[in-house]
Amino acid sequence: MTASYGPTNIIKDLNFNLAEGEFLAIIGENGVGKTTLVRSLLGMLTPKAGTIKFTDHSIAKNIGYVPQSRNLDEEYPITVKDFVSLNLRDSKLPWVTANEKAKVWSIIEQTNLTKIADRPLGQASGGEKQRAYLAQALLNSPKLLILDESTASLDVEMKQELLKLVAKVQQENKMSAIFITHDLPLARNYADNYLLMTKQQEYTMGPIASLNVSESEKV
Repeated sequence: MTASYGPTNIIKDLNFNLAEGEFLAIIGENGVGKTTLVRSLLGMLTPKAGTIKFTDHSIAKNIGYVPQSRNLDEEYPITVKDFVSLNLRDSKLPWVTANEKAKVWSIIEQTNLTKIADRPLGQASGGEKQRAYLAQALLNSPKLLILDESTASLDVEMKQELLKLVAKVQQENKMSAIFITHDLPLARNYADNYLLMTKQQEYTMGPIASLNVSESEKV
């Protein structure tokens, strides 16, 4: 796959496969095309050359996405529960049905948000906000989850908590996951494989345990 903005190729001749249930860490310094790759996977950017193929076409329409932590005003006018509910894509009614409420509550329980479900999202801690984003992403049972530097602003304990939760859900649901990160120790703890992207538009992929020190220094 080749992707560009205008005449400049940001990604050139990238080729990789993601297996069902695989946890892939994508690493590389700023400016190598990680965000461009995410935008392409989400269908927000059409590749200049090559294609992105999913074994099941429905996957492309239901990818779970967890962004970087965002600063929200304490008075942000939505509760954690209502924020998660925003991803009820299949709802055809102007109100939330009993089944949909049960679905939302199940995900809230799964992501350990029950105690703050009725709290304004803006008053949640950084780790709680990220779990709320995760809950929203998981609401429609995606087969692919993309974590876009989702742990970047969290402390070590919160990073571990979020990734443990992701790994648990991923394994239980045979979900594939892509983790964009600069945190190599965290990637080594949870990922199966890595994709290293460089500014020279050279790409290396392999088992995360084989990622060597010289490659790590490029991140």
